Amino acid sequence: MMKESIERLEAEALKLELNGRDRKELQKHALSLSHRFYDSIKGNSAYQPFDDLELQSILEHPIDETGADPADLIQNIEEQIFEPGLNVPSGRNFGYIPGSSLESAAIGDYLAAVTNRYASVYSSSPGAVLLEQRVINWMADLIGYGETAGGYLASGGSMANLTAVVTARDSSGLTPNLYPESVVYLTRQTHHCVDRALNIAGLGTCHRRYIEMDERFRMKPVSLRKQIRNDVQAGLTPFMIVASAGSTDTGAVDPMTDIGEIAKKNNTWFHVDAAYGGFFLLTKEGKKPLKGIELSDSVVLDPHKGLFLPYGIGALIVKEVGKLVDTHRYSANYMQSNQINDYVASPADVSPELSKHFRAMRIWLPLKLHGLKAFRSALHEKILLGRYLWQKIGQIKQIETGPAPQLSIFMFRWKPEAGDTNDMNRKLHQEILKAGRVFLSTTEIDGEFFFRVAVLSVRTHLAEADALISVIREKISELER
Repeated sequence: MMKESIERLEAEALKLELNGRDRKELQKHALSLSHRFYDSIKGNSAYQPFDDLELQSILEHPIDETGADPADLIQNIEEQIFEPGLNVPSGRNFGYIPGSSLESAAIGDYLAAVTNRYASVYSSSPGAVLLEQRVINWMADLIGYGETAGGYLASGGSMANLTAVVTARDSSGLTPNLYPESVVYLTRQTHHCVDRALNIAGLGTCHRRYIEMDERFRMKPVSLRKQIRNDVQAGLTPFMIVASAGSTDTGAVDPMTDIGEIAKKNNTWFHVDAAYGGFFLLTKEGKKPLKGIELSDSVVLDPHKGLFLPYGIGALIVKEVGKLVDTHRYSANYMQSNQINDYVASPADVSPELSKHFRAMRIWLPLKLHGLKAFRSALHEKILLGRYLWQKIGQIKQIETGPAPQLSIFMFRWKPEAGDTNDMNRKLHQEILKAGRVFLSTTEIDGEFFFRVAVLSVRTHLAEADALISVIREKISELER
């Protein structure tokens, strides 16, 4: 009786494993969608307005006992899931910080998912772990760290920054009773995920000093020195300084050489959030504002930004990998075969993750396939396009621009002769969204509404930059009528 039940269940369970014919059928429809997407990406809208009520039908999609037709499923995915909202890989996406989703990275992800290598432990998948180690070593060299450096590939900058905060906390010997006497130094331009990381790490009671910034929104070293001196005199303990290497709002790059010297003098962990700006180190122009990053103790980089990869990959690089290991030590009876080798630390040994996707493949394959020159040229192009747009948009009548881009982000706003400036800029933003030809995100600085221009899509070239200028002119003209 039991055997018959098993055989009956097996017959149903085998439907989960596609045979050759069904696998090819599903792949055919999926590949057809991907080709349509890539072939039409230049002509598609950067933003597709949507009706909330219409999309609510997604919540009513039945998940039935029996399977559905693959062609119908793929069509549904394309029309209801992919089309509405922001077309992130578009070259006319100048909002937030674009993620370009290189085709070669998508292929790498596909291969990683198909083979499903267990990329956390060396003894289980030495090739996958060594490949991640190779990528980490390359990033450490790019930053300017030595042979003691190490790190891991995270899901993004937020998780990588959290791991950096926890590592800094443990390396500094902080225990909960010392948190109220400890001080972290940052600016109002520091990404909000760092504040959140401090809370998650249990450091909610520590002091957070938001250091004064200059006219380009960069941390002022003289103010940092003064604040640290005052805190020490008050009996507090400085334990971490966080610098931005390309802030999200304004693109500001803090003066890292000066900050690094201050951190060393005060025996304070120096962390750099370079999620956006770090890979500009590949370019001659990018190295200039990023000088001093090698003085840091840890750096966060986002390959899904500066290397144009799909979302879902960040990196934490620490100058002394042993400190990462100390923070993440663990012991489990079923992990006896796992051990730290002299030449490689498994990702499970240096990160919070035990089960993880084989993320290194989506970096390594594009780097090897295209070569560094292509990435270097694309990043240099984005720097120049940022300057080009800053100049051209600044020449539009009644436009006020923020500081010139240090890398490829800057702000601007429309200052019409009539009407409230903030309200008029909000109306301008709504008109740009309705048109959908380009996408811009916005921010507020000291209560003032600003547009942000972030040039980082691999598909953004001169034609796309000129399209942005044209749309801004057109929509201002319409609102002035």
